[in-house]
Amino acid sequence: MQVNFRISGRIAKPVDEVFEAVADPGQLSRFFTTGGAQGRLETGATVMWEFADVPGAFPVEVIEVVPNEKIVLEWAAQEAESGEIGARLHDADYRTTVTMLFKPTGDGRTLVEIAEEGWRDTPGGWRSSYNNCEGWTGMLAAMKAWLEHGINLREGFYK
Repeated sequence: MQVNFRISGRIAKPVDEVFEAVADPGQLSRFFTTGGAQGRLETGATVMWEFADVPGAFPVEVIEVVPNEKIVLEWAAQEAESGEIGARLHDADYRTTVTMLFKPTGDGRTLVEIAEEGWRDTPGGWRSSYNNCEGWTGMLAAMKAWLEHGINLREGFYK
């Protein structure tokens, strides 16, 4: 069995603006990648993301991009040494897949769905999936605050 999750949220902006906020590294760096993003999300690209709470930039492989509809990413899994909160992470020898879907709601808003799958069914795999689920949920909240109100929720949050 592989561990996975799916989250979603609605942002009061048209699909093209919401999609671009993720695909454009300059915008993504404003509300999500607290250490910065390098490289536009385009099919076949490898981009670099960095977060203040997980020091050091790391590669993100862009598997598929359908403008204003879908982004599929892969990255190296990191597993917690145990199922405990705050457990130290270590590099695992497998990858997880992130799929983002962007759907117009018919009222000027965009439904964003994010799924991540591929963790191993171990205490460390489960803990890491929880960590990433928390991270993607925070990303959606931060993107909503940024796009709708110009507020960066993550500024100063991690350092």
